[in-house]
Amino acid sequence: MHMKIINYRNSKFKIRPPLQYLCRSFSLWSMKKDPDLELALSRNRRWIVNNQLKNIILRCPNEVASVKFLQKKFKTLDLQGSALNWLKKYPCCFDVYLQHDEYYCRLTKRMMALVEEEESVKDMQEPVLVQRLAKLLMMSLHQRLNVVKLNELKRNFGFPDDYLIRIVPKYSDLFRIVNYSGRRSSMEIELVSWNPDLAISAIEASAHKQGIEPCFSCSLPLTWVKSWERFHEFNSTSYISPYLDPRGLVEGSREMEKRTVGLVHELVSLTLWKKASIVKLGHFSREFALPEKLNVLLLKHPGIFYVSNKYQIYTVLLREAYTASELIDKDPLVVVKEKFGELMQEGLHEYNRRHYLLNLEKKRKNGMVLDKIKDKNSKISEDDYAGDKLGGLFDTEERKRFYKVLFDDGDRNT
Repeated sequence: MHMKIINYRNSKFKIRPPLQYLCRSFSLWSMKKDPDLELALSRNRRWIVNNQLKNIILRCPNEVASVKFLQKKFKTLDLQGSALNWLKKYPCCFDVYLQHDEYYCRLTKRMMALVEEEESVKDMQEPVLVQRLAKLLMMSLHQRLNVVKLNELKRNFGFPDDYLIRIVPKYSDLFRIVNYSGRRSSMEIELVSWNPDLAISAIEASAHKQGIEPCFSCSLPLTWVKSWERFHEFNSTSYISPYLDPRGLVEGSREMEKRTVGLVHELVSLTLWKKASIVKLGHFSREFALPEKLNVLLLKHPGIFYVSNKYQIYTVLLREAYTASELIDKDPLVVVKEKFGELMQEGLHEYNRRHYLLNLEKKRKNGMVLDKIKDKNSKISEDDYAGDKLGGLFDTEERKRFYKVLFDDGDRNT
């Protein structure tokens, strides 16, 4: 039996490298970690799954879901373990009760109040969301964006799940739905009319307020001498607006790099948390004329962008948008979502406290002597029960699966 040797490099057939090689090569690029920005990335880790559970419950008849039904949904959320135990960890958010030998779950009154507040904010923010969508379309080469791709980032920009029904038809003077190929996956949102008042980037707006020429800002320690030198050299040339047609620019030129950096800056500045998945931004390479190796470009500008590979999910943040780990200008939707996180944390502390006291009582009954008893008013962290089997984030493998959900930007339509 003769073995035929194929030269893959010169072959017309493209051979996909093994997954292990892709992961290994992709993990080679990174930048010096910033603890504050890493904290900002992980701060919302708990509420993403609970937010999805909230949406599932709200879609159920009478806004009540059986725990068995939610248990089935755990698979789509990349979670394992007991849904009942998970829900009981957040008593301020979820009201679990037993009826006819079966457990059911509904949202608490405080949680429903936040749901109503969020809906109210969405209604008030509708003009902002309309402008945000228009600006995205205006930056694209043909003033059109694929709906499937846009859905991957819709929650980053604060768009409601039903934005295609809630916003697009209502503003027919600005948007329309088109499908030039006829395929369902090819449906696009197209800009109907250009608004010059919206063709102003965040950098240009800030420069106008300060009475200076548009330019990027650098948020690096002064000890990063070489990075500062490269930044000053890059910033010395004229700013190019992301709303200008780039088709006259030469690929690989300094002008094209300047335009691309400005474009990514504007895209990320339009998001709620001033962060976005680099992989998902790369899906729009054709629409926004982004380079194939977008990660390489972003790493060249550490004073403007912070690139993180936390949990093996590559994310870009705007450095200037944060003071330490705190977002400087918070969108009203972010404020509501932070209230949701605070309500979750309150319930989690209540659960942990109760769990701790029960364990303490069991030990006392068993005659165990504790070397040190915590004060009743001490703060119990969620890590105190890292060894329990509640199907939460505390198991190592479970945590990995959960982090996959964490930076998936909540775009699962479950």
